[in-house]
Amino acid sequence: MGEHSHTRTTTKRTEQSLVFAVNGERFELFQVDPSTTLLEFLRCQTSFKSPKLGCGEGGCGACVVLLSKYDPFLDKVEDFTVSSCLTLLCSVNGCSITTAEGIGNSKDGFHPIQERFSGFHASQCGYCTPGMCVSLYSALVNADKSDRPEPRPGFSKLTVPEAEKSIAGNLCRCTGYRPIVDACKTFATNVDMEDLGLNSFWRKGECDEVKLRRLPPYSHGNGTCVFPEFLKNKTKAGFNMESEACYWYSPVSLQQLQRLLQMDDENNETSRKIVVSNTGMGYYKELIRFNKYIDLRYIPELSIIKKDHTGIEIGAAVTISKAIETLKEANEPQFSQEGKLVFKKLADHLEKIASGFLRNSASIGGNLMMAQRKHFPSDIATILLSVDAMVDILTDQRYESIMLEEFLGRPPLDSKSVLLAIKIPCWRLSVDISSQGYTKLLFETKAGIMLNHCRLTFGAYGTKHAIRARNVEEFLSAKFLNTSVLYEAIKILEITVVPEDGTSHPAYRLSLAIGFLFDFLYPLLENPSEISSFWSDGDNKALPFSDFKGKQDFNQLDQTKFSTLLSSAKQVVQLSEEYNPVGEPIKKVGATLQASGEALYVDDIPSPSNCLHGAFIYSTEPLAWVKDIEFKPGSSLDGVIKLISSKDIPGENIGAQTMFGSEPLYADELTECAGQRIALVVADTQRNADMAANLAVIDYDKENLDPILSVEEAFERCSFFEVPSSLYPEQVGDFYKGMAEADHQIHSAEIKLGSQYYFYMETQAALAVPDEDNCMIVYSSSQCPELAHGTIAKCLGVPGHNVRVITRRVGGGFGGKAIKAMPVSTACALAAYKLQRPVRMYVNRQTDMIMAGGRHPMKITFSVGFKGNGKVTALRHDILIDAGISVDISPLLPNHMFGSLRKYDWGALAFDIKVCKTNRPSRSSMRAPGEVQGSFIAEAIIENVASILSLDVDSVRSINLHKYESLELFFKNSAGEPLEYTLPSIWNKLGTSSSFYHRVEILKQFNRCNKWRKRGISRVPIVHEVTLKATPGKVSILYDGSIVVEVGGTELGQGLWTKVKQMTAYALSLIQCGGIDELLEKVRVIQTDTLSLIQGSSTSGSTTSESSCEAVRRCCDILVERLTAFKERLVEQMGSIKWETLILQAYNSSVNLSAISLYVPDISSLSYLNYGAAVSEASISTDLIFLLFILCSFPQGEFSRAGQLNCLVHLISIAESQKLIPNNEDVALQVEIDVLTGQTTILQTDIIYDCGQSLNPAVDLGQIEGAFVQGIGFFMLEEYPTNSKGLVTAEGTWTYKIPTVDTIPKQFNVEILNSGHHKHPSGEPPLTLAVSVHCAIRAAIKEAREQLHSWGGDESSSTFKLEVPAIMPVVKELCGLDSVQRFLQWTIGS
Repeated sequence: MGEHSHTRTTTKRTEQSLVFAVNGERFELFQVDPSTTLLEFLRCQTSFKSPKLGCGEGGCGACVVLLSKYDPFLDKVEDFTVSSCLTLLCSVNGCSITTAEGIGNSKDGFHPIQERFSGFHASQCGYCTPGMCVSLYSALVNADKSDRPEPRPGFSKLTVPEAEKSIAGNLCRCTGYRPIVDACKTFATNVDMEDLGLNSFWRKGECDEVKLRRLPPYSHGNGTCVFPEFLKNKTKAGFNMESEACYWYSPVSLQQLQRLLQMDDENNETSRKIVVSNTGMGYYKELIRFNKYIDLRYIPELSIIKKDHTGIEIGAAVTISKAIETLKEANEPQFSQEGKLVFKKLADHLEKIASGFLRNSASIGGNLMMAQRKHFPSDIATILLSVDAMVDILTDQRYESIMLEEFLGRPPLDSKSVLLAIKIPCWRLSVDISSQGYTKLLFETKAGIMLNHCRLTFGAYGTKHAIRARNVEEFLSAKFLNTSVLYEAIKILEITVVPEDGTSHPAYRLSLAIGFLFDFLYPLLENPSEISSFWSDGDNKALPFSDFKGKQDFNQLDQTKFSTLLSSAKQVVQLSEEYNPVGEPIKKVGATLQASGEALYVDDIPSPSNCLHGAFIYSTEPLAWVKDIEFKPGSSLDGVIKLISSKDIPGENIGAQTMFGSEPLYADELTECAGQRIALVVADTQRNADMAANLAVIDYDKENLDPILSVEEAFERCSFFEVPSSLYPEQVGDFYKGMAEADHQIHSAEIKLGSQYYFYMETQAALAVPDEDNCMIVYSSSQCPELAHGTIAKCLGVPGHNVRVITRRVGGGFGGKAIKAMPVSTACALAAYKLQRPVRMYVNRQTDMIMAGGRHPMKITFSVGFKGNGKVTALRHDILIDAGISVDISPLLPNHMFGSLRKYDWGALAFDIKVCKTNRPSRSSMRAPGEVQGSFIAEAIIENVASILSLDVDSVRSINLHKYESLELFFKNSAGEPLEYTLPSIWNKLGTSSSFYHRVEILKQFNRCNKWRKRGISRVPIVHEVTLKATPGKVSILYDGSIVVEVGGTELGQGLWTKVKQMTAYALSLIQCGGIDELLEKVRVIQTDTLSLIQGSSTSGSTTSESSCEAVRRCCDILVERLTAFKERLVEQMGSIKWETLILQAYNSSVNLSAISLYVPDISSLSYLNYGAAVSEASISTDLIFLLFILCSFPQGEFSRAGQLNCLVHLISIAESQKLIPNNEDVALQVEIDVLTGQTTILQTDIIYDCGQSLNPAVDLGQIEGAFVQGIGFFMLEEYPTNSKGLVTAEGTWTYKIPTVDTIPKQFNVEILNSGHHKHPSGEPPLTLAVSVHCAIRAAIKEAREQLHSWGGDESSSTFKLEVPAIMPVVKELCGLDSVQRFLQWTIGS
C-alpha cells in the first residue's frame, strides 16, 4: 500500500507508458486495465508462474514477490515483499519485481534457499513453497545490506528469530512448518547446527564443519538483489493513463488531487477508487468495477514524516512498515525518554499487525480510513487513540486538525475529504517538572498507592470503533488503589464496553476487557513497594516482571525482546541400507522445482488460444425452486460469453460419482442446499467470470418446502442414506451383560462435533480443451482422475475413449480433491464441449469454502459402564452423521469410525450409526474421515470415566488398552500376530522417552503455585486399521537406459513419486549389472493419464504410495526376469556389462522393456493394524503483561489463531510476580499464554509412530508432522460456521484460521519406529493423535475450574464439555467469564 516516505517527487510529467522489470526482464505497457493486479499480470502475461493465488486476501503468502524501488536522491534500493494478489499493476511503475524463478531456477542454477528447502524436506505439495522462499530471500537481502557485524562464513547476518519469523505470514497446510523453519534457520549466523532436523545433507553425529561443508554454499552475493540499470534512469513520477474506458492518475500535489475530485463530482462520477496500496481489497472485496483510480503515493504532504519536540507526524500514505521504522528510530534529543519508550512500544505493537508483506505496502492512513468509514476493527486506531493522536484532514480548501477520537466518531467522511497525516505526540509526564527524573504516575502514601492518570482504550469489542473508557479513567484518577476500588472500576467497565447486537461471542469480549484492566492494575496492589521503588528511584532502574525476580535496567525496556517460535525439535528415525535406496531419507522428487516455482500445477498451464473461464453461480437457499437467474440491474457484465445450466447438458446431469451414487452437476429446477451449483458463468477472464457470478440474482420459490438442516430433524423425518450391510461394522460382545457387571454407569451423554474445511493451498482447478473427433482433454487437480473421467463421459454423452483426464500434481488435497474436484472438471468439459473452445476454472477461495462440504459433523449419544478402577465393561453409541444432500462417500464413515473407536478394550461395544441426509452441502472424505471423530469420541469417554471416578486419566487410559486377546476380539483378522501388536511397547517407551511421569509431577507443582497460569498434559494411543486397495503400475525402460514409471495414484505432496522412484531403482537393481548404483537418477515418474494407465482408483486412505510401490515392484520383477536371461547370454559373449549397454542390446533384440501390473492385495494382507502414541503438554494462562496506557484490541475480528490476539502494547511492563517452578525439561521454557483470554500454547509434543517398514523416513516424518498439525487445527482452531440456511459464512483467511508457524508445538519430537511389520501409512493416522492437545487443554481447564470453584460457585470443576474446536472463547468460558469478579469478591470477602 504505497511507497516509502523518503520518495521525493516534484515532477509533473505525465507518463504515457508503464515501465517495470520482472526478474530483470523489461516490460513496457501502454494500455492497462487499472484494476489488474500484479499477480494477474504475472500469471497471465508472463512465463513466471511461481506466485500463486491462494486466498486473494493477502492472508496466505502464496503470491508473495519481492518489490524493489530505487531512490535516486539517496542512491539506494529498497527491497521488500508484497502480496501480488492485492498490488495493482499500475502501482509498480519504475519498480523491479523478483519472483521465485528470479531467485534461482533450473536453467541458471538454484539458489541455496531453494536447495536447502528441498534438502530439509520443507516442501510437500509445494504450492506455498515459492512464496516461502521469496519471504526468506527478502529477509536475507535486507539483513545482508545492514551494518551488522560480518557473520561467520557460510551464514547470513540473520539471527535465528529473524529467520524463523521471515516466513511467519506464510501459510502451509502440508508440512507442519517444522522443516520449513529448520531450512530458514540454516542461514542464521547464531544457529546451533545440532538444533536442525533431519535432512539429506548430513547424518546425525557429524561435526559442524562437515555439516556446513555439505550445505549448499551461501555467501553475501547470494543475498544480493540486482536492480536493473534501465530503471534507475526512469523518472520517478507515478503512472498516468487515460483512455475511453479507464483512467489511472497519480497526482503529485494536493491541488491536482482536488481538481480530480472536483471534476468527478461535477460529472457525478461514482466509479472511482482512491488507492495507496489496495490492500483493503483483501478485506472488503470488490463487487463492482471501477473505471477511475487515483494513486495518492506521489503527493508529498501524504508521504511526509516530520519530527519535532512535540512529536512525530506521519503522512497518511506512509506504509505501516515505514511507520514502524520511524517510531523505532525516534532517538532525537528533543524527545523525552518517556516519549521514546512510547514510540518504541507503539512500533512493537504495529509489528504484530498483519504480516510483513502486508505491512510493507499497507498505509497507516488507509487503515484509519477503513476504521472511520467502514468500522474496520483497526488495531492501529486503538493504539493511536490511547496516546491522544491527532489527524489532519483536508476538505475542499479547508484544513482541519482534530483528535483521532473525534475523527472516529464522526459520520463517514465524504468523497471530497482527504486524510493527510497523523500526529503522535511526544509524551511527557506533567507532574514532575524536574529535567533529571521521571514523572510520578503513582504516589505511595501510608494509605496505599494512588494512580494519577491513565489511558484506557478498547478496540474490536463489538463497538463500531475503538473507544476510550473515560468514565473508568475518571473513576480511577486520584484514588488510592485497593481491591474494592479495582472491583468498582470493573463494574463501571462492564457498562462501558457494550458489544452491539450481532457481535460474535459478546460475553467473551467483555470478559477480555475486564481481564485486561485487572491484569494492569492488580499487580499494583500485590507489589506496591516494588512498583513504588521503580517510580521513586532517582534513576528509575527498578521494574518487576511477571516471570522472573530481580531488577532490570530501565534502559533495557526499549529493547524489543525476540523469542524463537520453536524452542527445539527432535527426530529419531531408524535407517536401513538392506534395500537401498528403499528406506533412505532421500529428498522429495521435484522439491527443488517446487521451490523455484517451475513445478506446474493445473492453473500454471498456459491458456490455449481463445480460452474462456468459468465461475459457479450457487444457491443461497437450502431448499427452493429456481424460477430464474438474472443479474443486478445496471451491472456491467464485461466479457461474459454464456450462462450454462442443466439445460445445456447433452448426457446425464452428473457432476460426481462414487460406488454409492452420484450427484447432479447443476440443480435442475429444485435446489436442495445452500451452496449447490445452479449454473456456470463463462467469460473471457477469470475475474470477469467471478464478478458476473457475484452479480447474479436468483429468483426462488420456497412455498411449501421445508428443508432439513440438522441431524435431529433428519432423524425425526427418517431421512437417511443406506449403509450397505457389508460396510456396517459388527458389534462386539454383550452390551447388557457388560453394563450389569459395571460398578458405575453414565447414560445418554452427548457429544457434538463440527466440520472442518480442507484449506488446500491450491483451490479446485481444471482446464478442458476440445480435441479432434469429438474428444476432450481435461487437466484436473484431482485425487480421482479415473472417476472424473467416467463422470465427464457420462455428462457429455460420449464413450469413455473420447475423454482423457491428466493430473500431474495437486497443490494439496486431503480428500477434498477426490469427489469434490469432479464437478469442476466436468463443468469445464461441458462448457468447452458446448462452446468448442477451451475453458478453465480456478475456483476462488470463498466459493470453494461454500461448496466444499468438508468433514462430517455428527451428534453422538453414549452410555458406558465401568468398574471402580476405571476399566470399561460396556459402551454403546447412537451416532447421527450429517452427510449433506448427496451420498458421496458417507456410507464408509460408520466403518471408519468404528475402526478408530476400537483402540480401547471396551468390554462390549454396541452402536447404532445413521447417515443422515440433510439440506446441506454434501460432506466428503477429509484426511482420516471418521477416524479422527472416532478417536475423539473414545478419548472423551475415557475423560468422562476418569472425571466421575476422580482418577488420573492416564491410568484410566492405560487400564483400558488392549491386550492381544481383546485386540483379536475387536479386530478379528486384522489383529495379525501377537508380535505385530506393538502398542504396549510404544506406550511404555513414550512414557520413558518423553519423561511423562516426571513432567506430570512438575506440572502439578506448577499449577499449585500459579494462580493465573495453568498447564495440562495428556498421553493418547492410536490403533489404526489399514485397508489396501487394488493399484496399477507400469514401468518402461527406454533405449538409453532411462526409466519411465506410471502409477494410478496422483502426487499430492505425500511423496508418492519419491517412494515409487526408490522402489523402482531397488527392484531393477536386482539385475546385478554395472551402473545399477545410478539407477535412482535414471527413473522418472510421470503424470497420471487415464488413457495410458487404467483402473487408477483414488489416491486416498494413505495407502496409495505403498500399494503403488508394490505394483511397480511387480512390474520390475517381470522386467528383471526378462532381462536376467538376456544378460546371461550377453555376459557369456562380452564379459561384464553395464546397464546402458544391456538395455540398448535388449532394445535392439526386441526384448519387451515395458511391464504393467495391477496389484490386488490378497486376503492375508488386505487389512492390518498400525500403532502410535503421543504426549502433548499445553498451557493456558491469565497472566498478561500490561502497560500504563492500556491498549486492548483484537486482530481483525477473530479469536481463533493463537499468537495473533494482539491485545496489548506494553509501554511499561507491570505484571503479577509469580513463583515459577524450576524445570529441567525443555518443555518448561516460559511461554506467554493468556487463559484470561482463553488462548492456548502447545509447549511440547512427543510422538512415537510405527511405520512398519518405512520406504522413506523423511517423507513419512513430514506426513506425521503435517497430519498432526492439521489435527491441531481441527481440535483447537478451525471453525467452519454456517448461517441459519446452512450457507457457509467463513470467507477465507480473515475468518478461517488454520495453524500457523507460531501455533505448532514449541518442542516437537517425533520418533519413527520400524517394527518390520507391513508398510504402514503415515498420512492419516497421526492426525488422530492431535486429540492429545485437546485432552491436555481439558486438563489445564480442569485446574482452572478447581481454582474458580474455590473462589465460590456451584459449577462442577471436573465434569464439563470442551467443544471442538476449543477456540479461545470456548476455553475462556469454561475457565470462567466472570473469574476476575469472583476472585476480587473472594479477596474482599476474605
